[in-house]
Amino acid sequence: MKKTASEQHTMAATPQQADGTQAVRRAAGILRAIAQANAGGSTLADVSRRMDLPRSTVHRILGCLVEEGFVERATDRLYRMGPLIHELGLTPTVGAEDVRRWQHAVETVARRTGVTSYLMRRSGVEAVCLVKVDGNAVVRFVPVDVGQRRLLGVGAGATALLAALDPAQTERIIQSIAPSLTRYPRLSPEHLRSAAALARRSGFAISQGTVVEGGFGMGRALPSAQGAPHLAISIAVHATMVTESRIAAWKEIIVEEIGAGGHESVD
Repeated sequence: MKKTASEQHTMAATPQQADGTQAVRRAAGILRAIAQANAGGSTLADVSRRMDLPRSTVHRILGCLVEEGFVERATDRLYRMGPLIHELGLTPTVGAEDVRRWQHAVETVARRTGVTSYLMRRSGVEAVCLVKVDGNAVVRFVPVDVGQRRLLGVGAGATALLAALDPAQTERIIQSIAPSLTRYPRLSPEHLRSAAALARRSGFAISQGTVVEGGFGMGRALPSAQGAPHLAISIAVHATMVTESRIAAWKEIIVEEIGAGGHESVD
């Protein structure tokens, strides 16, 4: 059975990892699998299948995670993130600093464009939504919620982050996540390569009905003082609202607000 990209990322353990690191990686992978299910929770069978581990192993690790508060039982069958995850999240982190710096920019983009806007952060081979702000459009289009994770290249913000990496790294990620793209029948490795190349040329990643039917997304990576950009601002809107003039206006707004946000003090 082929592992998903997330599983490969979290379970890149070697045979020598009998010192406990394999258990840590498996626990981290289980937490990722449950997080991907969002508030609805995930069954033991689902986690076992995603991790390609025996149910007995997953059950044992889940039991420990429940005892420690990392996971809780939503029902007799469903597991979801536990209270300790929230408590640990209250501790100041780089992610919290990212939100503090760029929250206003995302809010202003949503207000000026009238559509739902996001702050996305690269996390391994995935992108996680840190901020979501609804616009004032009559028809709201919300394909991603705060905390939701997507593979790099799946959606405009995640594609902008994929394209921000050097081409060799982009290609390695595309190859590693290729088996997981079966969840998105309108996406393929070649589509991700083309989308990343377009984003590099134009500065904007575009997603048109490839993830959610009838949706349009546009994203731009945020400047980074060190290394490849790890944040992106993106918007999502129903395709019926999209025109060439609106796309041009939205691009201008995003560039302006990123520029303004990039000069704000983070002291």
